[in-house]
Amino acid sequence: MSKLQIRNLRTGYDKVDVLHDVSIDVAPGKITCILGANGAGKSTLIRSILGLTLPRAGQVLWDGADLTGEKTHRIIARGIACIPEGRKVFPRMSVEENLMLGAYLEKGGAQLRERIERVYEIFPRLRERARQFTGTMSGGEQAMVSIGRGLMAAPRLLLIDEPSLGLSPLFVKENFKVIKQINELGTTVLLVEQNAHQTLAISHYGYVLSQGRVVASGTAQQLADNNDVRAAYFA
Repeated sequence: MSKLQIRNLRTGYDKVDVLHDVSIDVAPGKITCILGANGAGKSTLIRSILGLTLPRAGQVLWDGADLTGEKTHRIIARGIACIPEGRKVFPRMSVEENLMLGAYLEKGGAQLRERIERVYEIFPRLRERARQFTGTMSGGEQAMVSIGRGLMAAPRLLLIDEPSLGLSPLFVKENFKVIKQINELGTTVLLVEQNAHQTLAISHYGYVLSQGRVVASGTAQQLADNNDVRAAYFA
């Protein structure tokens, strides 16, 4: 199985560095989490992995190949997909049209139907709402569409950016349950979140980012037992 390795990454905007010498490993078949407050550099890390923001130093390695400087569509074609912060659905398109966009690289009709059936098995509600415009759905339902669209690419690695953002506690709990289920079905997950309690409950390993630097790392249990992490996220 494939492994993502980030080595001594430095990324910024204009003259300001946001990430400083960040190194992380995302183990195959596991859920690895990145915890951090707003402004810690979590989304910049995602952008660096996807080639949306070019790192100033360091490497992003996938399967041992250097992705640094690679075009985003080529990175996605290598089996990496992203569920962006804030869901980002297309409101004037139906549920099924949104889902199909996630598999735009796939040409085979049979393969598409197989993938969409898999999404509907995970989210039965989306099957019921297949022809509904996504803009008329609740935030929780739009989150299902966003996750389903990411799965349509049949990724080996799924990057998930702030899945709890703007959702009710009920949908947050449901979302994390689905992320765990996706991982158990064989997809490696890099989960970027502020909600430490829910995140550590489903993760295998994690890192804490603060002001663009890794300040703690370990198994989910080690981070949950870390006094500094508890003070920052469980107080």
